[in-house]
Amino acid sequence: MSKVKNKNLLNLVLSAMFLALGIVLPFLTGQIKEIGNMLLPMHIPVMLCGLVCGWQYGLLIGAVTPILRSALFGMPVMFPSAIGMAFELATYGFVIGYLFSHAKWKCIKSLYRCLLISMICGRVVWGIVQACLLGLGENGFTITMFLSGAFLNAIPGIVLQLMLIPAVMLILGKTHLVHLNTKRKTE
Repeated sequence: MSKVKNKNLLNLVLSAMFLALGIVLPFLTGQIKEIGNMLLPMHIPVMLCGLVCGWQYGLLIGAVTPILRSALFGMPVMFPSAIGMAFELATYGFVIGYLFSHAKWKCIKSLYRCLLISMICGRVVWGIVQACLLGLGENGFTITMFLSGAFLNAIPGIVLQLMLIPAVMLILGKTHLVHLNTKRKTE
């Protein structure tokens, strides 16, 4: 088998694993009543998929995960939550995968930059989709709902993502599954 076919097969298998994690992780975090949903358990596998497998896989797994989970278990509710999350997660997977694959240096600083940009882009896309689905104004999607849903209620998940994703990438870098520079070059 050629090297390209092996890489495609590996990406397909890893993407399936990330999809499964996105389906299962909400069951684990849901047991923590106070902050379970705030940990954003579907976001982490999607972002890792974009980083490890590439933007195409990250986009696809991001779009499919909330819709599939909603169809299988009824959570998140399909309209408007799962639909909005599908666009949001697809954006995370695409942006982080695209930016990191095109980064000049594959280092932790670059990883954080890509992670933060993808988090902002995903939240903006989520807000736009929610506004389209629910409408604007007092009875629709308000700026307060956006700020609350995208940032205030998401703080525990944002912190978890900022800690966990770089740690996982460092481990994957040590196993040579991903290319990550951890040593500073001497000048």
